[in-house]
This record gives sequence, structure tokens and C-alpha cells, in this order.
Amino acid sequence: MVRQWWVRRYMAARARAEAGMTTAEYAMGTIAACGFAAVLYKVVTSGAVSGALQSVIGRALDAQF
Repeated sequence: MVRQWWVRRYMAARARAEAGMTTAEYAMGTIAACGFAAVLYKVVTSGAVSGALQSVIGRALDAQF
């Protein structure tokens, strides 16, 4: 009976200790996603890529069906 109490206490303490880890993981994921978005924005708005995208979109809009 005492052993069961200790096991429950241990599991409860462990669950609380790992609860903050998910918040940290979400924070790191958010920072990584923002960094990736910034790099992608810079690439997409560059002259060469912007011209290529406009060309592709222009050809798609002018396509005959």
C-alpha cells in the first residue's frame, strides 16, 4: 500500500516536471518556423524568383483550355 502511494507520487511529480517541456518545444518550434518563414520570404521576394513566379503565373493565366 505504501509502495503504491510512492509510485503515484513519483508519477505525479514526473508529469509535472515534463509539463513545461512541451511549452519549450512549442516555443522552439515557433522560433524555427518564424526563421524559416523569414528566409523563404527573402528568397521569394528576390528578383530572380519573383520574375520566375510572375512568368509561371502569366503562362498559367494565358493557357487555352
